[in-house]
Amino acid sequence: MSPKKSLLFILVLTSYALFSQERSVTKKEVRQLLHSSDSCLYKSDYKNSLSFSSKALDFALEMKDDDLIGRSYNTIAGNYEEIVEIDKALEYYNKSVHHFQKAKNDTLKAAVFNNIGNIYFFRKKDYEKAIEYYNKSIEISEGINNVFSIVLSKLNLASLYFDMNDYDQGSIHLDYVEQNRDRIRIVDVQGYLYILLGKKFHHLKQFDKADFNFNEAIRIGEKNNSKIYLSDAYHDYSKFLFAIGNYEKAYIFLDKHQVLKNEIFDLEKIKNAKIIGMDIALDESKRQLTVVNQEKLLQEDNLKKTKIIITLILVFLMLLLFLLYVFYRNNIFRKKVNDYLEVKNEELKIAKEKAEEASKLKTQFISTISHELRTPLYGVVGITNMLSDEHKELADSPHLNSLKFSARYLLSLVNDLLQINKIEENKVVLENLTMNIQDEINMVSNSLSFIATRNSNKIITQIDEAIPDYLVGDKLRLSQIFMNLVSNGLKFTQNGEVHIKAYLERRVDSICFIKFEVEDTGIGIAEKDISKIFDKFVQIDRKEDDYQGAGLGLSIVKKLVTLFNSEIFVESQEGKGTKFTFTIGFNADMSKVNEIINDIKVDLSIDLVYKVLVVEDNKINQMVTRKIMEKNNFKTVIVDDGYAAMEALSKEHFDVVLMDINMPLINGFETTRLIRKKGITIPIIALTAFAKEEVSEEAISAGMNDVLIKPFEPSKLMYIIETLVKRNIA
Repeated sequence: MSPKKSLLFILVLTSYALFSQERSVTKKEVRQLLHSSDSCLYKSDYKNSLSFSSKALDFALEMKDDDLIGRSYNTIAGNYEEIVEIDKALEYYNKSVHHFQKAKNDTLKAAVFNNIGNIYFFRKKDYEKAIEYYNKSIEISEGINNVFSIVLSKLNLASLYFDMNDYDQGSIHLDYVEQNRDRIRIVDVQGYLYILLGKKFHHLKQFDKADFNFNEAIRIGEKNNSKIYLSDAYHDYSKFLFAIGNYEKAYIFLDKHQVLKNEIFDLEKIKNAKIIGMDIALDESKRQLTVVNQEKLLQEDNLKKTKIIITLILVFLMLLLFLLYVFYRNNIFRKKVNDYLEVKNEELKIAKEKAEEASKLKTQFISTISHELRTPLYGVVGITNMLSDEHKELADSPHLNSLKFSARYLLSLVNDLLQINKIEENKVVLENLTMNIQDEINMVSNSLSFIATRNSNKIITQIDEAIPDYLVGDKLRLSQIFMNLVSNGLKFTQNGEVHIKAYLERRVDSICFIKFEVEDTGIGIAEKDISKIFDKFVQIDRKEDDYQGAGLGLSIVKKLVTLFNSEIFVESQEGKGTKFTFTIGFNADMSKVNEIINDIKVDLSIDLVYKVLVVEDNKINQMVTRKIMEKNNFKTVIVDDGYAAMEALSKEHFDVVLMDINMPLINGFETTRLIRKKGITIPIIALTAFAKEEVSEEAISAGMNDVLIKPFEPSKLMYIIETLVKRNIA
């Protein structure tokens, strides 16, 4: 196989199977057509190759894409060259060059010049012209530093000079190819190099080396079933064997060459290919004729329409006068209707703008109020924890426990507001984590045991043993569903039971569909109220009057279940209890489970003492953060604003910075940017009362390493500090 054929093979990308005439064809699909064409050409299937390239050309011309037009012409020319239609091959190669020139694609322009050189060398034996085009290809390839293209042309030049018995000049080019052997990306081209090395060593009478290289070329060809290139290898090896007197073996390889040659140049294949080629040659003429015929048909159609119009005018003149009067009356009516609709449309537009503004204001309000609530809550939660730690005698104080519970309840309310807002704005994306259903339900049960105890209730769990130990899904959202349903059941049940059940309903491939039930023996819900319970801020009237809540829990449950592509059902009877049922599919594929488990990073190192710079303007929050740090034996320096933080960092070394975002003078983002500009790489953790998704993007772009929302668990902050500091040291 010639290097020209190998380069043709790499000019296309990926194969294409189906084109729909009901939509526009994309550039990618045209390239896939060209790949199919080149694959057929490589297999000497000229008919299908020309058929694919012809379709690609039609689409490329329709798109007016010079690069794709050039590629199509190049592939068509390659087919003509193989079926020995040399003049047509040159014609299409020159068209290809023209379009590559317009597309400024020097890489493929150089490749086509190499292909034209091959025609003058292999087909016309016009060595002077062949050398001219090979040198053009080399000149362009050197300009764009395309060593592989240079290697290809040099290889052809070496073959040409060997053919002229000028082995000295040919060896110069072949030496260049050998020096750049590692740049050859196509196996057939490597094999072609071995053929030329065989010829070179044959000329130098180094017969062992010649025999080795010829056999290496044949080995590569037979391994890759490269018929055209393998035919050349058989032929050149047989000539070598004749020259050294090994006639029996020479005839064997000459027979192999002839068999492949007959297979490649199958007359029926060439005949079919020439038929397709005639169709391609007629395409442009057909397009011209189509335009002329369309104009002619249009003129004839216009003439017919004119006659019909004249006839209709003569026959229906009186009718038209009557219709004009009707139209006049209708237009007056239509104008009145249009004026009315315009007024209503304007009203709708104003209403839409007000609704969008209200939605935006709602989001801003929720964000602002959550921030303003979380900031003092951080102080309340922190100070209650400090009181518990510093005054052990208050550990069982009902007043302190009530304060803790109230703070947790208020924080839960804030989180519910944010949660419902995020779900409505489609900002919640389910995560894929490994989980154990038994563990998740037990965690919920343990977390709500204090509510159960307060109302003298029991939480009873029942888990189907058929459920796999490990599943993949969003365990946080699943826990939120259970927390809301179970806490609801416990609040509206006295001296009763809340049952949590899970059992395997069905399994489809690796997806396990698990049916969950949360059933209580409480006061139940009236039938007329069941349809309302999933609405926001709805609290059904009860006989008892001491049930806390903002009416968001079940609304959140319904929206979270919907995120799992499921639906929740409720059954209830007053005085007997309520049952919620829903089914969720989880992935039980162990390969997926193991992949997620292996991705979990485990820190086995011991804790160290770090020096921490706290940037916080709120005095109460300063005190709380200091106590958290001191409790973990960390050294703490506190400053009120970003400028003070810059000064502190310039005077002493810190292991980590805890940065508030909403500060006077200069906010946390700008402070972080100034720190990073000075080349300071220590970890910076944002401690903020804003929702994480509101600030994460800007925090990361400013140079912060992580974001933690107030109030937070001190253990979580310690873990983040430990992880980031050790990563920074490493």
